[in-house]
Amino acid sequence: MRFNNNYWLLVLGFEQLKALLMKKITAEHFIAELTALSSESELKNVQRFFRDKNSDTKFLGLRMANIFNLANKFMEISVHEIAKLLKSEYYEIRMGALSIMDFKARAKNTSLEIKKDLFELYIKRHDRINNWDLVDRSAPYVVGRYLFDKDRKMLYKLARSKNVWERRTAIVATYFFIRQNDLSDTFGLQKFWLMTATI
Repeated sequence: MRFNNNYWLLVLGFEQLKALLMKKITAEHFIAELTALSSESELKNVQRFFRDKNSDTKFLGLRMANIFNLANKFMEISVHEIAKLLKSEYYEIRMGALSIMDFKARAKNTSLEIKKDLFELYIKRHDRINNWDLVDRSAPYVVGRYLFDKDRKMLYKLARSKNVWERRTAIVATYFFIRQNDLSDTFGLQKFWLMTATI
């Protein structure tokens, strides 16, 4: 006899069912569905926006809307599996990973522990976040929202980086602060860069 998710929700409860579903969803599932949406016609459109010519990045050729829609569908994937996606040499797979991270960070039912894990993964694997749109897609909520009520020294550590994308994360993350009427670090970072001539 087959039972749907509503049955298991009654038996296991929401948190247990959510954990069970997360274990079943893998990076491989996401990659398979994403690859199926690729097309040659989109390949050139993607390549012309990527500025890091020294990277090993490859492209599948997908519309952003398709990546975002699929990422939303995979919101229950675990942080461990997201880390696998970030390792990919394909730009769209990493964009998908960061989109999932963004959706998770925004969700009201995402635990503080998961938000911390998302933040730490972002910082740890910043080497895989190597284009302006990858930063802009995820920094405001994955980094900014997490740090809003915490020590923000990490922003100034990123601001000192020689890596342009880490510096971009520092300032883009403050977009979340701005939305809360807090401009202190937005101006603080600008002052820091003017005084240190980092950029």
